Amino acid sequence: MRLLARVHQMPVRLAVGAFVLNSGLSKLQALDESAEQTHGMAKTAYPFLGSQDARTFTRTLGTTEIALGAALLAPFVPSLVAGAALTAFSAGLTGLYLRLPGMRQEGGIRPTQQGTALAKDTWLVGAGLTLVLDELIRPRAERRRRSCSRFRGLRR
Repeated sequence: MRLLARVHQMPVRLAVGAFVLNSGLSKLQALDESAEQTHGMAKTAYPFLGSQDARTFTRTLGTTEIALGAALLAPFVPSLVAGAALTAFSAGLTGLYLRLPGMRQEGGIRPTQQGTALAKDTWLVGAGLTLVLDELIRPRAERRRRSCSRFRGLRR
């Protein structure tokens, strides 16, 4: 596992990290106004959340988003860790889109006008998986490249 994010990963980490961090800060700033609505959507999609207090749930969600956004923005957090956290978090958001009534067109996965705001969270899954796969696949390719260069040196 690398200690620093790779340079080519930083644009996606900065863009997604800033977006997620802003979302978390917004949730904490508008806690009273949005807590019931946020919790209502979440407990409809995930009934086990119904027993939680709306303000506590929304505060926890906002804090989680802030921590995730900060992890993505911090280059010393390994991309494998940040990408795995982003993938898990955004899979839950995508679950909202798939489970809430009225978000998808009848008989398919295309969003309705109302569902577009939630459907866009699927790009977060893609960004998270890209970071994870890049970290899992690249080391193998680098080892293979180094191994091949050693054999080229033997032929001289």
